[in-house]
Amino acid sequence: MSLLDISELTLDLPNGTRLLDGISLSVDAGETVGLVGESGSGKSLTARSVLGLTPDGARLGGRVELDGREVIGASAAGILDLRRHAASMIFQDPRAGINPMRTLGDHMTETLRLCEGRSKADATARAAELLASVQLPRPEEHLKQYPHEFSGGMLQRVMIAGALTSSPKLLICDEPTTALDVTTQAEIIRVLIEQRSSRGMGMLFITHDLNLAASICDRVVVMSAGRVEETGDARRVFSAPQGEYTKRLVAATPTIAAATGATGVDVIDVRAVPSIETERSDAEPMLAANGISKTYHLRGKTEVNAVVDASISIARGGALAVVGESGSGKSTLARMIVGLEQADAGDIRIAGRERTEIPRGRAARLAHARSVQMVFQDPYLSLDPRMTAGRSIEDALRLHTKLSTSDARARVLALLEQVGLGEKHAQARPRTLSGGQRQRVAIARALAIDPDVLVMDEATSALDVSVQAQVLDVLAEIRRERGLTVLFISHDLAVVRRVCEETVVMRRGRIVERGRTAALLAAPEHPYTQLLIDSVPRPDWAVDPVADQKSA
Repeated sequence: MSLLDISELTLDLPNGTRLLDGISLSVDAGETVGLVGESGSGKSLTARSVLGLTPDGARLGGRVELDGREVIGASAAGILDLRRHAASMIFQDPRAGINPMRTLGDHMTETLRLCEGRSKADATARAAELLASVQLPRPEEHLKQYPHEFSGGMLQRVMIAGALTSSPKLLICDEPTTALDVTTQAEIIRVLIEQRSSRGMGMLFITHDLNLAASICDRVVVMSAGRVEETGDARRVFSAPQGEYTKRLVAATPTIAAATGATGVDVIDVRAVPSIETERSDAEPMLAANGISKTYHLRGKTEVNAVVDASISIARGGALAVVGESGSGKSTLARMIVGLEQADAGDIRIAGRERTEIPRGRAARLAHARSVQMVFQDPYLSLDPRMTAGRSIEDALRLHTKLSTSDARARVLALLEQVGLGEKHAQARPRTLSGGQRQRVAIARALAIDPDVLVMDEATSALDVSVQAQVLDVLAEIRRERGLTVLFISHDLAVVRRVCEETVVMRRGRIVERGRTAALLAAPEHPYTQLLIDSVPRPDWAVDPVADQKSA
């Protein structure tokens, strides 16, 4: 008997809309099954159905058996017991899953105390042990901290540790590494594999990263529009996809091992990004930051040197990538450039104007906003939940332009179309959109006022591969047409390879290496850069031609 057995699962909303149509899959103990597909394909809804987390009034059909017990039609007490002892879930958005008013210690120990009956001291010790297992550096200290004190990657590790507190037989992972850099992702994947092996735990692993799915999953289920398009052994599905939809997904996946040989195995390809016109090297750069530093002084704690003497320069129309692990200072650097943080030292100039100081007063803030816009990592927190997507973009246009109401609304629809959305999405509120759809709205809003510089802080991490490819194509087209200058913060080296001509690598607040992207990926000089590239997920069956060339 399988640990999880889903057979002909259907889910209909009260208005008759069918969201899941005949889903069948299984997960055995000790096995990892990948669930891949585009945003809105029904991956998360399928996984949530296993735990009874379905929309109000939804009608379910088919069969869902977890650990030998039927989920559909089970009592509330039965579902609660399954959640406590049989299965646990890691959600995509870590900030939405942790109460911001409570410490991480409260979050981590609640299940241990209430469900397992452990004493406070025992629960605290176990929580610290779990935090250490997911590579958090100061477990005891972290238990006293609040969610806002953590980066997105660090908070996701807390969520993974929390999901393991109940020793589940089945771990459902809904994009668990979306917010993580490649080195942290590699560590977390090792932790998950170790937990799976030591506990005999099954995993249902939802991801839009096909390279990651190929590296961790035994079998793969490909979904589209609420249906299963293809299923099979991971190596077979990714090396020789049968369905047209699967072929498109595989083709749209950017990698630093992008070209596929006759054997179906990825080979390293570090070709430069498509040529985009930039200003000559002796012209004044669009963005110049020289010697900027930022230190945080935390009460009763050691000061944190977030950014140390960092200097970057981007020509008009150019794109510079900033890569590094979580906590390396990438986002702090971006926030100083955007004007959300005050630099302790150094100076920042955008389009020849001094932008070092945080803007004071309405006029200064509007001028700074017209000069530089930022797309944040978490789209849910950057959009007002009370406003429709169209209204969010329209408000930005009304604030910064003199467009009439009809022209502003026409511009909103054009912007949404550019990022792969339509008129129906303009009327939707953020909570009704998927994570990828919300991020596309945020990108459209940032582009609405034609900024000089666009700062993208992990802005494509929430997008599935086909939508990501579309958004990156849009970004390249806008750069060509408008000469848009881009500061691109990412942990995805494959996307960096495709988007940016230049790259800088940050570690512990310092820039440790810089250069042309193609050259840096082909022949990294600093050991940390080499570690980043070595941490990129690759399937077990893939051959690393770079290593082969070195050995030869």
